Amino acid sequence: MKFHVDDIRALRAALESMCSALEAQAVSENTVFDCKLVANELLVNALRHGGGHAVFTAEKHEDEVVIRVRSGSRFCPPEHPACSEVDSECGRGLFLVDALSVSRSYSEEDGICVIVRVQ
Repeated sequence: MKFHVDDIRALRAALESMCSALEAQAVSENTVFDCKLVANELLVNALRHGGGHAVFTAEKHEDEVVIRVRSGSRFCPPEHPACSEVDSECGRGLFLVDALSVSRSYSEEDGICVIVRVQ
């Protein structure tokens, strides 16, 4: 599955399509929810900091789902993000992504591509 996201409406539609496709592949309800949250956090960051456009894919590989989010940003995500204060409006995205995923890495080819594996 490959999706192009330029705004919040496209983001919502892409996430719903991803969830439906994963459910059709017998991915558990909990894993689908985790994938939706992880993809949402990465895509919102990409839209805010990556020029307003992102491309993402989600593919089931045996017992995990691999999510790739690419944007035009040159910002490399920190290896070990810190969680912001409880009353902060932002600053928890990568912390949540790391908590829900098996691994997170990135590639600098054609912008930044964040690669996450969710079980």
